[in-house]
Amino acid sequence: MSRLPPRPELDWKDDGTPQDVRVDDIYFSRQSGLEETRLVFLKGCGLPERWQDKGSFTIGELGFGTGLNFLAAWQLWRETRPSDKAWLHFVSFEGFPLDRDDAARALSSWPEIREFSDKLIDRWPERALGVQRIVWPEEGVTLTLHTGEISETLPASRFAADAWFLDGFSPAKNPQMWDKSLWPMVQQRCTDGVSLSTFTVAGFVRRGLAEAGFDVAKVDGFGRKRERLEVRLGEAPPPAPDVYGLRAPTRRPQKVRIVGAGIAGACLARTFLDRGLEVEVIDAAGGPAQQASGNPLALLMPRLDAGDTVQARLLIDAYLRARQFYAGRPGVTETDVLQRPKDQREAERIAKVLADPPLGLENLEAAASGQLHKKALILEPEKLIAHLLEGAETRFGETLDLSDLDPDVPTIIAAGQGAQGLLPWLGLTGRLGQVEFGEVPVDAPPSAIASGHYALALGQTRLWGATFEAWDGTGPDVSDAARAANMTALEELDPYWRQTAKAAALQSRAGVRATTPDRLPLIGAVPDEAAAREIFDGVKHGQAIEADAPLTGGLYMAGGFGSRGFTWGPWAGEILAGQILLEPAPATRPALEAVSPMRLILRALKRGG
Repeated sequence: MSRLPPRPELDWKDDGTPQDVRVDDIYFSRQSGLEETRLVFLKGCGLPERWQDKGSFTIGELGFGTGLNFLAAWQLWRETRPSDKAWLHFVSFEGFPLDRDDAARALSSWPEIREFSDKLIDRWPERALGVQRIVWPEEGVTLTLHTGEISETLPASRFAADAWFLDGFSPAKNPQMWDKSLWPMVQQRCTDGVSLSTFTVAGFVRRGLAEAGFDVAKVDGFGRKRERLEVRLGEAPPPAPDVYGLRAPTRRPQKVRIVGAGIAGACLARTFLDRGLEVEVIDAAGGPAQQASGNPLALLMPRLDAGDTVQARLLIDAYLRARQFYAGRPGVTETDVLQRPKDQREAERIAKVLADPPLGLENLEAAASGQLHKKALILEPEKLIAHLLEGAETRFGETLDLSDLDPDVPTIIAAGQGAQGLLPWLGLTGRLGQVEFGEVPVDAPPSAIASGHYALALGQTRLWGATFEAWDGTGPDVSDAARAANMTALEELDPYWRQTAKAAALQSRAGVRATTPDRLPLIGAVPDEAAAREIFDGVKHGQAIEADAPLTGGLYMAGGFGSRGFTWGPWAGEILAGQILLEPAPATRPALEAVSPMRLILRALKRGG
């Protein structure tokens, strides 16, 4: 099965209405689609009245389509937003995502919501399986789109909705979106007093909802449809045991403290500032980005694996989030990256990726000597990180005392390898990385080549590297041996680059990257290690322990990013915002578990340690 989600098979009726030939059904009526959305879904779920006293409100939707329901909700939210600090979270599931141009053509039918549709089209989600998060902080709106088979995406999601829009195609023509197995999973993702609405009154849909515990009522329909359904649920089901420590604090904080002012800390700071919180950033160094994040240039490009695993998908989710997050910010330039295989094994991996790509042709294509990644980014960390920290209170030359934590002020450790000194049980390993850089007399367009090492050009700046060596705990210091290795790698990447580099007054810079044994980051609440080992001790003997992970009050972490700090940082910000502020998770539950710090303890116990 392809790792690209299938495209809908579109036909356009004479009046401009999009129709999916695959299921022989239209997305909406051009004459009355928006009015139907407002009656069936907005009014049917009691909006805007139900969000008037809330600081945040979450809507779940089955069937994103053109995004019309989302845009109608967004317009209503702007008109009736409870306060300038309130947030609307829209979580939708789609199996056959539209391309940007098709969505734009379809939404052009509604000039009255053009301001909103233009904003959505400008940031239209990529055609990729997984979870994508788009944020409009100035509006207090997030969109989380789960793409793939509903039988896989819905059970893997983590959120609780205050309202649900049930809007797949006709139940008779798209039965998998209305299967009775879905309704218990919808029920598990509801808050107390949730409201649901749908255009259909099909008998098997009514019975399935009722069997899942919902109260189902027929009410007057819209236009030629005599009836529709309004559905309610009084009390939400109790949560399942929280083995990986994914639960939110008991109350929303007003402030967060971040330890570390590199790219991880800066991304976290910007995310929480955009959510309206006070942010304090402390760092032992004398200024921002003094460690591994401080190179003159950095490269953001995807890591595409041949296998379809949780790890492979979350790397794509993180990359797409980073691209959304950095777009339009200072110090960010789009470019293509030519990736050449460094050996036969990688050549085979690249061939497999191109044969079954996880990203579409707008992102990836075959090149004569490898693959070409489109829409990658060259970053200027000094400019970018200064921008991300704007509005935060920064305290440099200070360190954190873990014995003096305030449980009402979440503290996030984003200190790279420095986290190991605060929490030795993490087992982080430092890897020394050195780059070479300099200025040359000739401007060059933005360009990048990668093959294990990488080389970047931006204006007159050239940068290449990077080594990835064992670290002895000192320094980090630059070395002639590392420079020689980088120069050899540059020759192999492109001899022309080597000649250009000779014209530069070269400088070297070294930094330490914190890595984990499984090369996945640590993002989430920090558990109480001793208590967790005691509670889950039976795991050593193969027992399945269903209990809440004991947490260290108010302490979180975002680290172990290795050489991909600029990729993981924005995704980590959204994950921790979701956890700390009780927002929908921007990732699947398996992905959250794969990066949870609690995984280290469970893994050690399973191995008898």
